[in-house]
Amino acid sequence: MKWIGRLIGLIVLIVVVAGVSLFFLPADRIARIAADQIRNATGRDVTISGDVSLSIWPVLGASVGSIEIGNAKWSEQGPMLTAQNAAIGVDAAALLSGEIRITNIAATSPTIRLEQRKDGRASWQFTDASGAATIETQTSPDTAPRPFSIQKMNITDATLIYDAEGADLVQYEGVDLALDWPERAGSADIRATVRPAGEAVKVNATIGTFAGFLAGQVQPVTLQLSAGNGTASLDGRASTAGEVAGKLTLDVPDTSAFMQALGAGAVELPQGLGRSIDMTSDVTLTKDRRLSLRELVADLGGNRLTGAADIGLNGTPQVNAQLNAGALDLTGMTGSGENSPGGTITSATGAATAGWPKDRIDASGLAAFNGEIALRASSVDLGSFKLGATRALLTNDNSRAVFDLREVDAYEGTITGQFIMNNRSGLSVGGKLFANGISMQPLLNDALGLTRLTGGADAELNFLGSGNSVDAIMKSLSGSGAIAIGKGTIQGIDLDKLMRSGATGSGTTVFDSLGATFNMEAGNIRNDDLLFTLASYQARGKGRIGLGQQDMDYTFTPIALNANEGNGIAIPVRITGPWSDLRIIPDIEAAIDLNLGAKKEELKDAAEAKLKEAVEKKLGVKAEEGESVEDAAKKKIAKELLKIFE
Repeated sequence: MKWIGRLIGLIVLIVVVAGVSLFFLPADRIARIAADQIRNATGRDVTISGDVSLSIWPVLGASVGSIEIGNAKWSEQGPMLTAQNAAIGVDAAALLSGEIRITNIAATSPTIRLEQRKDGRASWQFTDASGAATIETQTSPDTAPRPFSIQKMNITDATLIYDAEGADLVQYEGVDLALDWPERAGSADIRATVRPAGEAVKVNATIGTFAGFLAGQVQPVTLQLSAGNGTASLDGRASTAGEVAGKLTLDVPDTSAFMQALGAGAVELPQGLGRSIDMTSDVTLTKDRRLSLRELVADLGGNRLTGAADIGLNGTPQVNAQLNAGALDLTGMTGSGENSPGGTITSATGAATAGWPKDRIDASGLAAFNGEIALRASSVDLGSFKLGATRALLTNDNSRAVFDLREVDAYEGTITGQFIMNNRSGLSVGGKLFANGISMQPLLNDALGLTRLTGGADAELNFLGSGNSVDAIMKSLSGSGAIAIGKGTIQGIDLDKLMRSGATGSGTTVFDSLGATFNMEAGNIRNDDLLFTLASYQARGKGRIGLGQQDMDYTFTPIALNANEGNGIAIPVRITGPWSDLRIIPDIEAAIDLNLGAKKEELKDAAEAKLKEAVEKKLGVKAEEGESVEDAAKKKIAKELLKIFE
């Protein structure tokens, strides 16, 4: 508004000069005198050309074919103002009484170029022709400003250019601006249309005591902005210094279209995290572009949040917020769930599988802000994992989000630790998690589609995966972990029946404890120290579980501790195949090696002794101690050959 006021001041100066001279000079001569006076007052070159016409009473008016006002000497980008068919009308009676009451301003296709340098120089700061005076308003600093008002203003198809050194050029074309200000001491209605990205963005505002607003005073303001089928409205107070306070309402069914219409480019946010916005909040905006939100209530496309936030708007938004949510759905961020297309995650109940979802995960929303968000939620749906009451802190810095899980109820236990999403140079996920008292059956069902193992567990996990889809991440997982489970069951196999009869039919094994450590590499879990303990049995395990390929090749070795005269009997069981169709079969060869190893050697020695005795009898030889039957036979043949030659 300061810029508009200063430009209006230039136009008013033209009218005042013309008003003094119009009784004595022709219109074109008046235009040249007006140009000279503006040049002397501003230190800028002024050119008025084309037809010039004047009216005298009751409206002192002037119209020109075109006008051009030059830029600052240090600028190399062309004139500051050019306009075609510019016209202005002034109430002549009011002018005689010392008040400038502009009845009408109109301009077609003006171009306004504003420039600013890092050292503080600005193109809207004027000097006189000698360079001695700085003119910031339409009056000199030593003269009291003459009261003025603009009853109507209509500017069509304008081009506004703002060029700040070190920043991107801002240019709006096709700008329309209309002002209705019938009473100087009253309110003003402003209607504007800008097209930052080609599509019309409409602004309608009503400002109370508009004269005070132009003078820098805080005044009541109602404003509505419409863009991309969305609206933003404000009912509060504001000033030309950029200070705003009041009730803000956003109704944005498509955030990407809304931002694109505003010239900010398309922003593809995850479903439930701002793809659409329905929000109300008390807002305060300071002149240094710091925004405070209080009494915030927002629906982000399925997720409802309440709370407060402080946001710095210089560059990438810097956010510091405390938010509360009910049931929070984050499946749009993790690339799973109903809102994210992809393959079907296999279950161990036999359902057909198409593998992990291969659709690209859009994590561009991580670049939308930096800062910290403290969050409380009654539940959190991560797609593959379901969490209960959650207290967490999200820290986002340059597309790297760290979820500090301070207190999470999950699967009948608690989880703490960190979960990280990094989209700085391709998407990766990782973290370090600690679990206490977790129910294994629902956890493994959500994570891997496995339902056979039950029991409460304490566990820790370090993991890292990368890729732009769930499938790629699961196939790249690396890390390590450990698990300890108290009393639980393994469904689908009865170890007692297996040990008694060798049958592997359905059933359930109840165990007293289970412990294991494991490593992950390329989406495969490898373990070689699994240990079950049961009342009369132990079971050890080792092998591979394919997280990426959703398959496994794992061998359990149950040992009946009291069998075989107290030496125990071991029957290894091999579990192989895809999770949807696991095969559980005893490994007979391994069972023989484990249980009959010593007896096999005894049987082998006995068989060799009987064979030796039979050969000796058949050949009529007797092997001496340390001599083989073959050597004994050779000796006998040699003796027989000597007899032939004797």
